[in-house]
Amino acid sequence: MTEQEGLTVKKSENFPEFYTQLIQKADLADYSKVKGCMVIKPNAYHIWEQIQDYFNSRLKKLEVKNAYFPLFIPESFFQKEAEHAQGFSPEVAWIANTEEGERLAIRPTSETVMYDSYSKWIRSHNDLPFKMNQWCNIIRWESLATKPFIRTREFLWQEGHCVYETEKETDKETLTYLEEYQKLCQDLLALPTLTGKKSDKEKFAGAKYTLSIESIMPDGKALQMGTSHNLGQGFARSFNISYLDRKEKKQIPWQNSWGISTRLIGALAMLHSDDKGLILPPKVAFSQLVIVPILFKDTQAKVLKKCKDLEKKLKKHNPILDDRNYSPGWKFNEWELKGVPIRLEIGPKDLEKSQVVLVRRDNNNKTPVKFSNLTKEIDKTLEDIQISLFKKAEIEMKEKIHKTNAFEDFRHIIKGKKVALAPWCGTIKCEEKIKDKTIGAKSLNIPFNQPPKIGKCFHCSKKAKHLTYFGKSY
Repeated sequence: MTEQEGLTVKKSENFPEFYTQLIQKADLADYSKVKGCMVIKPNAYHIWEQIQDYFNSRLKKLEVKNAYFPLFIPESFFQKEAEHAQGFSPEVAWIANTEEGERLAIRPTSETVMYDSYSKWIRSHNDLPFKMNQWCNIIRWESLATKPFIRTREFLWQEGHCVYETEKETDKETLTYLEEYQKLCQDLLALPTLTGKKSDKEKFAGAKYTLSIESIMPDGKALQMGTSHNLGQGFARSFNISYLDRKEKKQIPWQNSWGISTRLIGALAMLHSDDKGLILPPKVAFSQLVIVPILFKDTQAKVLKKCKDLEKKLKKHNPILDDRNYSPGWKFNEWELKGVPIRLEIGPKDLEKSQVVLVRRDNNNKTPVKFSNLTKEIDKTLEDIQISLFKKAEIEMKEKIHKTNAFEDFRHIIKGKKVALAPWCGTIKCEEKIKDKTIGAKSLNIPFNQPPKIGKCFHCSKKAKHLTYFGKSY
């Protein structure tokens, strides 16, 4: 691989350019002719498929069923829930000329179109809880600068929408789905998260409250990676969703909605990468190992035969045997760029010793491993890489969080590209002033675990309600 084919900037020196190069050169995505849209390439789509498989298995245990609803949503549906419509109006793409006689929105989210159907399907308490999910594409006509996976006009996501008899049950399950997202990020993607409740200013339009998972990227900006909303009874009233209770009385149910998107792939690329390229967590890697033969004319046939034998033996890891006519160094660089977790090097001297050289992508450690012990060692190494990636990312995230009680200190934290944890009064007016004075810093979320005594708001000096994470975000 030539120098220009690899990354030409350092992650620590020019992170925006580093990320742009990484996404393209590691074969995750490419730009489209349509502004703000991208092509998701197979290596990245494989990650999305692993997310789908993992989460679908969790949904089955939670008795959530998958379905699919239309991409096009009548404008009148949005008008039924005023706060929701107002919150999304700047981002909605419209089809103006329709046979229906009204504009059709191209799905920015599916509450309205799904709840119109729910109003027909839910009749009795026997129909509850009603739990449905869909995997689909979303269109939000962003006017802000776009970035592959992080902010695009079209992206993929899942959105779950449930209906319950009681507020208590809704509260419980709204938290359950957030916890599922946290587990997915940790166990599958090796991504650490901050869990908590969104401020009133930052909550989902039309929701009673919003819970979120956030993480902190290498440039100090936070990234919202999943949300779970308690929608209260507002949408049910707006869309005439009701049921007959056990006493045959008409009741209004409670609802929640929750979602994650392909933004998770962007978070993974930002956090699990270095100046050589991507570092894929083994559980989502398109291939867990690459076999690179070290070839010389007189031993080429023997080495290749052994490599092919290993390729068959290690089939469960979806191995790549790279026997192309390039130098070993060129191949090493390419697979390091693409993030394959393990590289196995085999040359004539290794054959003589009945071994391979196992190289870890995450820390570049090289270990000679006997053929007889290879399967066990690969399994052990993959497990260790998965754990190590999470621990490293968690340490780096915690190092970026600074506690403060004073606004001037808060300013320095934000200027230093860090995240602040500060006592805050919780009012929208105070948050707006904080954002204005810091050119963009906002509340990320409010941690669930709070100390018994909090003190005064770091900004307005009124009584603080809770410690809150603040920072700039994508």
